[in-house]
Amino acid sequence: MKIGYSRVSTSDQKHDLQVDALKRAGCERLFEETCSGASNSRPELDATLAFSREGDTIVVWKLDRLARSMRRLVDTLDALRIRGIGFQSLTENIDTTSASGMLSMHIFGALAEFERGLIRERTSEGINAARARGRRIGRPPALNENDLRVARAMLSDQSLSKREVACRLNVSVATLYRHVVQTG
Repeated sequence: MKIGYSRVSTSDQKHDLQVDALKRAGCERLFEETCSGASNSRPELDATLAFSREGDTIVVWKLDRLARSMRRLVDTLDALRIRGIGFQSLTENIDTTSASGMLSMHIFGALAEFERGLIRERTSEGINAARARGRRIGRPPALNENDLRVARAMLSDQSLSKREVACRLNVSVATLYRHVVQTG
């Protein structure tokens, strides 16, 4: 069975173009979603994947309707392959149920892996360069020196609980302990 998945980013956009193309491609069941492709919560895509069975083919009008990043696309297509579900993108003429379609997907997978490797290398090099210049990497401390002096003074007052001190400094009790213990 061919199962169509249509996605538009905003409620101002219409599914008509995609739905018409999916129907022409022979889709018997259609799922329509209105949300950003970058969103992690895509209930209609989840429903499409849950509805699909071995031997089915999920059809989209364009690759970016399924996923906005190469990594997410490759991960989704790999999950479909493992379940024995085909994939077809009408605009790019990709059909994983054919040998040439599978080749295309392997090329996409290799490119995605290459891209992840480059990102890892650039990130590591950037961090090392920043550390070499004496920059501190990561989140800034939750409490500065003045906050720590105030915290110590409040903690020495037996009438205040540790929770009250943390609350007044707008941090958790664990953060308060971590900073006070680390700095003495």
